[in-house]
Amino acid sequence: MLTRVLFYLIVLPLSYVPMEGLYRLSDILYWVVYRFGAYRKTVVIENLRKSFPEKSYAEILLIASHFYRHFCDLIVESIKGFSISKNEILERVRVSNPEILEKYFKQGRSVIIAGGHYNNWEWMAMAIAPQIGHLPVGIYTRLSNVFFEEKMKASRERFGLKMLEKKDVPAFFREENEHPTRPKTATFFGIDQSPGDPRKAHWLKFLNQDTGVQFGAEKYAKDYNQPVLFGVIRKTTRGMYTFEVHEVSPDPKSEGPGAIIEKITALIEAEIRQDPRYWLWTHRRWKHRKPLDMKPELGPKA
Repeated sequence: MLTRVLFYLIVLPLSYVPMEGLYRLSDILYWVVYRFGAYRKTVVIENLRKSFPEKSYAEILLIASHFYRHFCDLIVESIKGFSISKNEILERVRVSNPEILEKYFKQGRSVIIAGGHYNNWEWMAMAIAPQIGHLPVGIYTRLSNVFFEEKMKASRERFGLKMLEKKDVPAFFREENEHPTRPKTATFFGIDQSPGDPRKAHWLKFLNQDTGVQFGAEKYAKDYNQPVLFGVIRKTTRGMYTFEVHEVSPDPKSEGPGAIIEKITALIEAEIRQDPRYWLWTHRRWKHRKPLDMKPELGPKA
């Protein structure tokens, strides 16, 4: 009940405020969240310190400050997503090289696009469908709050994206394979989240730390022979983004165990190192330790 009240009295009315006003709100939130509220500040500083041991504490604090400014922008941009028009979202998020996806679409091939939580993935998910031929599919974990779950799903799907619960992924790929006349899909995998089961992850070095990476993108690419692309969102200026794709594995079945995951993870890390303020440092990415009997070159155990 409280969530419903907050949504209709605060969140939805705020979503109709022009972005200029919302960014003024973001500037205020920055002081509340970072300077006074210290939201997950310990987690952010610890993540940054371990990821960049070569940097001084002053440099770490500067990155953290820049991150929180961006994080507060993400909050108000996500609020705007509940009412943003199709024209405005397409002005704010552009696919910079759609010809790469178009090539596979003309070949009648579905693809997998893997990436990380870098920049505004929520806006990208909303803007992608009108700009490509494939049906975009976003994998997500269902929220515990039923009301907010429905509102978030409806908002994300407004312009053509299909949301797919994680538990439904195996059936989705099987059904697509059994019905080749179905629309060709571009399925998005975020591989930079902490795995639910560390023994089913592929372990490697990421940002200077032993890191378990979810194996699904590589598994489904090989099982169903879908080319793998890396997708990255870049901020060109405040409130303006581009989405760019790069070919990682046109022939996934020819790749060795873990090779695809390692290539994508290296690309994510390169983006983060280039501009660390845009990654989701509040996430407890390294809460799992690597099991002692795991061998990184063999991937997850069966």
